[in-house]
Parts: sequence; C-alpha cells; structure tokens
Amino acid sequence: MKYRLHYFCCIAFLILFSSSGCTLIKASLRQGPTEPVAKIEDISIPAVKGNILVRVYTPQGNGPFPILVYIHGGGWIGGSIKSQDKICRYLSNKVTCIVVSVKYRLAPKHKFPIPVEDCYAATMWVSKNAQSINGDPARIAIGGPSAGGNLSAAVCLMAKDRGGPPIIFQLLVIPSTNLSSLDTESYRLYATGHELTKKDVEICRALYLRNIDDRFNPYASPLLAKNHRNLPPALVITGEYDVARDDGKAYAECLKQAGVRARYYCFKGMGHFGVYWTSASDAVQSALDEAVSALREAFSKNHRWHIWPLITRNFTVIILPQSAEAAEKQIANL
Repeated sequence: MKYRLHYFCCIAFLILFSSSGCTLIKASLRQGPTEPVAKIEDISIPAVKGNILVRVYTPQGNGPFPILVYIHGGGWIGGSIKSQDKICRYLSNKVTCIVVSVKYRLAPKHKFPIPVEDCYAATMWVSKNAQSINGDPARIAIGGPSAGGNLSAAVCLMAKDRGGPPIIFQLLVIPSTNLSSLDTESYRLYATGHELTKKDVEICRALYLRNIDDRFNPYASPLLAKNHRNLPPALVITGEYDVARDDGKAYAECLKQAGVRARYYCFKGMGHFGVYWTSASDAVQSALDEAVSALREAFSKNHRWHIWPLITRNFTVIILPQSAEAAEKQIANL
C-alpha cells in the first residue's frame, strides 16, 4: 500500500511540476472566456471491461449536426475533459458541430492499449448513437492535441482495420506518431528548454506502454503502420520548437504518399503547448482558424472529403476526395 501511494504521488509530482506539467496548468488558465453552447450532457458509455464518460457539446440550431470526437492530451497519463472544456465549446460554436469529448482511462493504471481502445469505443458509440444526440452519422471526424492526436490517428487505423466506424476527417494537433524512436531532428534540437522536453516524453512513454515491444505497435506509433492507404483526410498542425514536430510532419508526408489528402502546417516560433489551444496569441488563433476551416470543409455536404477507393482498369487504387463528376473525369483520363 505504501509503495502504491508513493508511486502515484510521484506521478502526480511529475504532472504538476515537470516542465510540461507546469505549462499545462498555465495553459488551462489562458484559454480565454468560456463560450455558452446550447446543451452539455455527460453520458456513460460502454468500453472494454467497464464504462467511460463522454461529454457532449451541442451548438445552437436544429441539426442534425456533424460530430467531432475530441480526444484530450496529457501524455496519456494526465489531462481531462474538464481541462479542454473551453476549446470544445469554441469548436462546437465556430464549426457548428457536436463535440463529443472523451474521458478515456489513463495510464499508468490503465496502460496501452486501454486508452486507445476507449477512444475507439467512444467513436463507435458516436456512430451508432449519432441520431440520439441530434448528430449526423455520415459526418464524423476525430481529433485532438498531443497524446490526443496520437490516439486520434490510432483510432483511424483501428477503424480501417476493423471495418468501421466511418470517419471522414482527422485533426491531428502536435501529435506524437512514433514512440519507437525519439531521435528525430526536432527531438535533438529542442530536447530541453522548449516547454515539452525529451525527458518528459520518455517518462510518459514509459508510464503509458507495457513494454518495449508496444513502441512498435502501430496503434501506439501510427507512423509505423504497414499501410496508410484509405485513411481519412487529415490536417496536421505542429509548432516549430516542439520536440514532436518531425513526428507530425512525417505522418502528414506518409499519408500523402499513401494517396490520402493531407495538409500540414508548422507554426513558426511556437513550442508544443503554444499550439495546445491555449494562449491568445495571433499564432494560436491562426492554428485555431486552420482547424475550424478544415472541419467546416470536411463537414460540408457539398464537399466530398470522403475517401473513395476505386479500382481502375489497371488495378491501381486511387483516391478521389472531390465530386462524383470529378471522379468520372479523372478515370476517363487514365
């Protein structure tokens, strides 16, 4: 009992007083005013070996609304739906969508793959119960910052591997996409002195994963998946001075090479938590504007962000994320 108490006290100390923890606390205080939304509801939903909570934000209007499944960050060991309340309200209002914020279970008590399985279960629940929350099951996106970006990318891989639920867009903000190696240029350049440190990531990784083998599991390291084809279109946002910058860039490039429509933005002069939907700087607002614009576009009924895998006469799979007319024209030109 004394050992377990000491163990969790050490984790609490890490979260509160490490460089990343202090920034997280400050960040939550800088998120700006709390915007009103039409409705907020907490719902308990089934997950693997237990239940989890989701918080549903509904904007003003009649609906049915598109839905963003929002996965909070916190290094897989911290964070909460409460800490991301303001950004969920903001996105719900600006995008005019339902935001379902997921309270997934945290490491180290619940190690990999439980957090990602919880997020997958929440996305499946959203798909099956969209109408009951006045949502549109044909317009479901997923996204989040930091560990939430990692989990969002992993859920998209799971959905492809398991045949659903259908996800039309992924918003990956400062995501870690390769936990097998922390030796990219950005990890070397910004290992210390730039908010989130390499040591912070090493500690969080050790607490999240069960063993070294888990580092190579694509649901922990989405960049290592053998096949990225037919994944949802993506917007990947990073900060110039973030240790995970190159993870995000590499994942966006990997998606593009696989034929997935992906956009990548790296915001100059910003570290990990600068893009964590926190301070009211112009750069952060630009990041928010990019996210809002991309979600609106993805959710637009007149814009086909959906993935259309088509087999051509030479058996090449192509991706056509626009209109049926454009698809037919492109096929005719093959």
